[in-house]
Amino acid sequence: MSTPPKIRYISECFIKPQYALEESKRPFYLSPWDLTMLSAHYIQKGLLYNKPPSANAQADFIKSLLDKLKQSLSVALVHFYPLSGRLVTQINENPPSSLVFVDCSNSPGTKFIYAALDMTISDILSPIDVPSIVQSFFDHDRAVNHDGHTRPLLTVQVTELKDGIFIGCSMNHSIVDGTSYWHFFNAWSEIFQAQGNNISLTRPPIHKRWFPDGGPILNLPFKHQNEFISRFEAPKLRERMFHFSSESIAANAESNTNKISSFQSLSALVWRCITRARHLPHDQITHCRLAINNRARMEPHLPNDYFGNSISTGAAVTTAGELLEHNHGWAAWKLHELVANHTDKVVRGWLHNWLKSPFVY
Repeated sequence: MSTPPKIRYISECFIKPQYALEESKRPFYLSPWDLTMLSAHYIQKGLLYNKPPSANAQADFIKSLLDKLKQSLSVALVHFYPLSGRLVTQINENPPSSLVFVDCSNSPGTKFIYAALDMTISDILSPIDVPSIVQSFFDHDRAVNHDGHTRPLLTVQVTELKDGIFIGCSMNHSIVDGTSYWHFFNAWSEIFQAQGNNISLTRPPIHKRWFPDGGPILNLPFKHQNEFISRFEAPKLRERMFHFSSESIAANAESNTNKISSFQSLSALVWRCITRARHLPHDQITHCRLAINNRARMEPHLPNDYFGNSISTGAAVTTAGELLEHNHGWAAWKLHELVANHTDKVVRGWLHNWLKSPFVY
């Protein structure tokens, strides 16, 4: 039996912003939404590209690509400067508390890794199970966000395959949510495609952190990280890619509506399948929990370009028996109602309760 290929780490360096904005020299404080994420994992996503047909004929293809990526990343970090910093905690003795913030002035910057793997795009995408080697495409596998005190808040890893390029970003979830993650990735792409020309971003990030009632800077009621940081090592699990046809997730017709989104429909389908597979008792309570973007639900709205976390979680609740006795459309409508009822009042109610008793997920 042949030995599976191993990833080769060829080089790494740190990238700093091309120049420092004055605002990047001040502490960057975290909001309640940010602080709740300190014990969660980094966001790790990436994009897989085919190599251009001429790549193998160009001796300097990968060097040229890496140079352009580094240069454009340095420019992007001017705009998204918190990603080049590190977390810092100040401990207060009386009352016992921790102030966690980002320091962008005393940091080596963002980490940039170049690696190679003797596999093809098909080797990655074709198997029924996702190859475990894919975890090596990211630098912060299993790291929690609190590790951003000593580890980069952003690491970019470029992994060269035989016929492709994978660009993976590991980004600290205490600094960004998914909306901000892709905001950064798209802005970096915009700068890369400008080929070094001076550009003003189509969507510059808004860094002014939102705090309830405008302030104050928030402390966590803990003196030591062990009081709010936990780590869990999952058993070895199989990872699968599933493909759903548009027909299989069509729930609007069953609910006589056109308001159910494809994501709500897909979530309902998976919720019912998992509940059925678990053979739960008829009266067992079951939840389907969603992360919900708060930006457009607040009054006044937070800008879509607000850079940071602005998410809450909500759950649709029923019993296993009721979920399986009703059809797919019924379950999807419960998720639609959950999202539709996530209003400014709900968001501010959560924040009010958090301020009275701060916690970390």
